[in-house]
Amino acid sequence: MGFLYLTQARTAIVIHLDNLAVSYMLNSETQSGEDSLNLSHVETDALFAAVSEQLGLNTFNPDDQELLKRMVESMGDSRGMVRLSFAEALGKIGKPATPLLMEAVTNHPNPVVRRASAKTLTLIADPIAVPILVNALLNDEDTVVKGSSVGALAKIGEAAVPALLKILASTEYPESAKGHAVWALGFIGAEAKEHLYREINSDSAEVRAAVVGAIAKIAEEGTEEGAFNILVNALTDASEIVRSEAAAALGSLTYRPAIPNLIELLHHDDCETRKAAALALMKIGDRTALEPLQVALTKEGEAVVQAVFKLAISQIERQLEEDAWE
Repeated sequence: MGFLYLTQARTAIVIHLDNLAVSYMLNSETQSGEDSLNLSHVETDALFAAVSEQLGLNTFNPDDQELLKRMVESMGDSRGMVRLSFAEALGKIGKPATPLLMEAVTNHPNPVVRRASAKTLTLIADPIAVPILVNALLNDEDTVVKGSSVGALAKIGEAAVPALLKILASTEYPESAKGHAVWALGFIGAEAKEHLYREINSDSAEVRAAVVGAIAKIAEEGTEEGAFNILVNALTDASEIVRSEAAAALGSLTYRPAIPNLIELLHHDDCETRKAAALALMKIGDRTALEPLQVALTKEGEAVVQAVFKLAISQIERQLEEDAWE
């Protein structure tokens, strides 16, 4: 669950959130052959037309549970644009629709309805849905439902952070769930900073590593210098995965003040830490790292680490040559 993974995952699910229409139109072939409530397309279209008119005239009754239920059920329609239209309508209705969407995510037999309901909860971002979404992330058999649930948790924000951290701290949950939790924390970013800053001292190395990745997102946003200080301090963590995560983050952020700290790690007892430090220095690309890398190379006994040192040296030298021609 390194910084690179976090960055890729964050990008992927941001795209998922920004392109909700595409997500609703996909996977229609995997649903059961019948539309929800056994409504014909004509009947479903008539329902949506009536709802749209009421919303437009501001006469929609959010207390009409039967109507809300029919709308949720209609998200099992075989047509992706119809599912999207009902989801957007429910999103406009907002929190009054949350309980029925939570029920659908938990118990609906049609995975298409569960998917659409989780995605609609992303639009509403109601904190009361956190336990239901966590349960779906951990236990639903459908991978799209899992992904949609974590997207909703990310959009809910700070209220979802304790549950996400609990997933990371547990030994019971699969790596896939923990990877989703890492991404969500990174997406939430600065909004979760108080929780993250506290958990950097967690007893779990896995939690600390995930927190480092999320704090890197805060540092990337440039809102707090303290975030960089935490990343630099994490270079001395007792755990290799935390040190490596911090080094990767600082390298990706090209944080030059960390160069002396990274240089020190070139002589660390742990070979993975030495590799991570060299790669971070390579990404930063500062000439002051060249001589320390060359000295470290002469003392390095591991062939794999030697190769990384050589790569870092060659890449920095090439960048310096390119800069000289600009």
